[in-house]
Amino acid sequence: MKRLWRPLLFSIAIPTAYALLMRILFGLNPIRDFVEVMSISFFITVPFAIGYMTIAFSALERVRKLHYRIFAPWIPIFVFLALTLMLSIEGWACWLMILPVFLIFASIGGMVAGARKIRRADKPGRLQLSLVVLLPLLLAPLEKLLPLLPARYEAYTYTDIHAPASLIWQNVLRVRTIPEAADRGTLTRLLGFPRPIRAELNYAGVGGSREAIFSKGLVFQEVVHEYTPREKMAFSIRADPHTIPSTTMDEHVIIGGKYFNVLDGTYRLEQRSDSVYRLHLYSHFTMNTSFNFYASWWACMIMKDIQNNILRVIQTRCEGKL
Repeated sequence: MKRLWRPLLFSIAIPTAYALLMRILFGLNPIRDFVEVMSISFFITVPFAIGYMTIAFSALERVRKLHYRIFAPWIPIFVFLALTLMLSIEGWACWLMILPVFLIFASIGGMVAGARKIRRADKPGRLQLSLVVLLPLLLAPLEKLLPLLPARYEAYTYTDIHAPASLIWQNVLRVRTIPEAADRGTLTRLLGFPRPIRAELNYAGVGGSREAIFSKGLVFQEVVHEYTPREKMAFSIRADPHTIPSTTMDEHVIIGGKYFNVLDGTYRLEQRSDSVYRLHLYSHFTMNTSFNFYASWWACMIMKDIQNNILRVIQTRCEGKL
């Protein structure tokens, strides 16, 4: 029994220690010109190496089972997750978004190591294991040589409201304080993002200044650059990351930061029938990572959740439900 449990302990402790070491190295300011946490090298090769090491240090009797090769690498991933949260190295929002990628590539690493171990009926060669362990550090500097191409995306939402256009537009221009009980954000609440509180406008027209105030000290400064009464209001959006408290958001998903920024928003009111109006809400944002194809999907869902939350508040107020 001891012969099986000792490798099991090593297969969890060593990959977890490796993961912590990689996270610390990739987060060091002096070497950020060569490696970076927000990179494909970290999000793919690190969990692959964790999975590979988990199976490499496991007993052959366990490795022969397919479910073990797939799911055993998840154990050090979850231990790593817990430790980074406890030590405040990473935030819950960042982990929730990247966890699926970590689990998938940890399983792939486990399957690769398992196939080799079963074929050889012994431990994977030291050279191969060393190359896998060093893979993130070998690929990260090469990835940094590739130019980042910031991409622009749109989040579009709408709701139909049974109310006069004048009442709807009044609630668009100025959103009075939203009680916490009226907050219907789902994804943003799960991620711990700030919730909308109110929006204030000093002048209904081009050049008007609008503040969208969220919880946890997050404030969007907005300037109206296109305005048609009861039809359309378009405005630029600026969030100064230096004024946002460090406890508000994870540094990797902070709005206005290095990787994610919101550019503008537009309200448009469309008459659908004599008593029904459709309120459209658009926003545009940029992503600046080497994996925009994945990060933009999450960013779009977050933006749509925020927008749908605000639209629901306007709808219920205009229809007399709040």
